[in-house]
Amino acid sequence: MKLVRMKPGHGDVLLAEGDPAVSEDEERLIAEFRRQLDLGMSAAVPTSDGPRREATMVRDFAEVPRDAERVVFFPPAAGG
Repeated sequence: MKLVRMKPGHGDVLLAEGDPAVSEDEERLIAEFRRQLDLGMSAAVPTSDGPRREATMVRDFAEVPRDAERVVFFPPAAGG
């Protein structure tokens, strides 16, 4: 699993990578997941790679499917 952050002009930036089945990797992934949420980021797990991309929003690492390839973090929408 990869945790990536969308960064305009730079594409996806890798934050952490590991196998959630390995306890040491899982701890590192959870810590980075929480850190990104603490920074105000939102998180989503892509659910399709077709021409119409879709994702499921997640608010806790426990909501991330164990077989997910990546979790994408992005800043909240501007405006209001």
